[in-house]
Amino acid sequence: MPRVVKVLARRYFSSYFTKDLMAGLTVGVIALPLAMAFAIASGVKPEYGIYSTVTGAALVALFGGCRFQVAGPTGAFIPILLSIVLTYGYQNLLVAGAMAGVILILMGLLKFGSLIKYIPLPVTVGFTAGIAVTIFTGQIAGFLGLSGLERRESFLGNMKELVLHLDTLNPYSLLTAVLCLTVILLTPRIMPRMPGSLVGIVVSTLVATFAYPGEVDTIRSVFGGIPSALPGFAFPDITLDTLNRLARPAFTIAILGAIESLLSAVVADSMTGTQHNSNRELIGQGVANLITPFFGGIPITGAIARTATNIKTGARTQYAAVISAGFVLLTLLVLAPYAGSIPLASLAPVLMITAYNMSERHAVAFILKSKSYSSVVLAVTFLLTVLADLTIAVEIGLLLAMVLFVKRMSDMMVVTKVKAVLDDEAELVELTDEDEEMRHDCPQVSIFQVEGPLFFGAAQLFFQSIMDTIRYYPQFIILQMNRVPVIDLTGEGRLRSIVATLQKKGTTVLVAELGEQPDQAIHTTGLYDIIGEEHFFARTKDALTYAVQRVNPEKCTHCDKAALKLCKMADADSAKRGV
Repeated sequence: MPRVVKVLARRYFSSYFTKDLMAGLTVGVIALPLAMAFAIASGVKPEYGIYSTVTGAALVALFGGCRFQVAGPTGAFIPILLSIVLTYGYQNLLVAGAMAGVILILMGLLKFGSLIKYIPLPVTVGFTAGIAVTIFTGQIAGFLGLSGLERRESFLGNMKELVLHLDTLNPYSLLTAVLCLTVILLTPRIMPRMPGSLVGIVVSTLVATFAYPGEVDTIRSVFGGIPSALPGFAFPDITLDTLNRLARPAFTIAILGAIESLLSAVVADSMTGTQHNSNRELIGQGVANLITPFFGGIPITGAIARTATNIKTGARTQYAAVISAGFVLLTLLVLAPYAGSIPLASLAPVLMITAYNMSERHAVAFILKSKSYSSVVLAVTFLLTVLADLTIAVEIGLLLAMVLFVKRMSDMMVVTKVKAVLDDEAELVELTDEDEEMRHDCPQVSIFQVEGPLFFGAAQLFFQSIMDTIRYYPQFIILQMNRVPVIDLTGEGRLRSIVATLQKKGTTVLVAELGEQPDQAIHTTGLYDIIGEEHFFARTKDALTYAVQRVNPEKCTHCDKAALKLCKMADADSAKRGV
């Protein structure tokens, strides 16, 4: 072993290993019951959730961009994974997961990590709250011990099944679930360092096993127990038709996984003062989701609660997550036979608490109180997530958010006609309607203040505002554009149309105070040359001086508007030139 490696290993084991070990063991204890619960809720066997936890946590820790990230199955994935299982089957879920992994890797390589952060808050809060409602209601049957239900894709269909089978309520299951829920809620108060979900499952399992054996459904009775063996490697059956059918679900898994993992990384940064690499994190998540299906695992992402626990319990490096994965694997090999005795009613409260914690109830209330367009986006995304499909909800939510954003940006576009003159010191003075002497504008020079982004959403408004305001065609029109932050191709096209129309009418367009991005845009398209280099000015007063010195003196002679000192300066300049 090279000397450098020995030194680094010695330093790690002397300084970090103990803290990483304690954090890893704690996270592993929490992750184990969640892995089984999330897998069952997603419509697959509990061991598949464990396989995902083992491979996902280790791979993300080694290849991701956040030192403290802990990945694994999460509640956010339950509705979409269950929908895929019910529609396409478990084997195709593996294919969709691998496809999502490829998409995540490409997103990381293409530097999309920072773009994910710009998904509007009402969209993320809306689908997160919708997912929470779906998870919570999905556990009612297990909580009450109802039997004979048929799982359906639609929320309303599942609610109908619940109502129709209420007469099958199992009092022993209800007792087990209530006991587990009570222990989960009381554990943080009595034993703050103990994971409530694990304590609740252990206590309720022991009570059900010894007090009323055989009266409730267990993992063993429903799924045949959990095999105490390493997951085998299997290559999913992939065809071109399968890839086409699973494209949308895979894309949804990738987008949701990217959002969840980067949100978790941001939480980790805020708790530790570190800075994660978002693009590398996407690549790490992609690698994990690409490889996990080969071992029978379901899609994974960064888990905020487990990541926070990892930090709070003293993790110092990414190897804490690797240790947690090793602990889960060891537990699988040793304790799998005993896990088969866990009642399904004990897992329902665990997921209900998870749903409650992820419901974003405070954010929902805050956004709805705003009574703005954001509340509309939130409501639509939430309702579509619950009543339709998560894929549709994300797509429609993003589309609606973009449309409303474009509308808000368009409303910011304002074009106003400026009444201004040059004073004795040649400084630009803007006049108000109250200025008695300035009842009339100069017939030969007009100034327009353009304010707001000149992009596709506002381009038509900009064009109409300019053309509708012009009642006649003066010799010069000055466009004051210091408040235009950006111009896109559509905006450039409308500006080009205005310039062409005015030039045909004999009007010269002067542009003042143009920003850096708009300047680059019109240089690239050639509009700069059409307007003419000599017609661009760093200051509006320079453009006005240029125009005043070139107005038609004959019109000034016969003009009775007397636009204050502007005319005096023109007369003085004409006298100097002997005009």
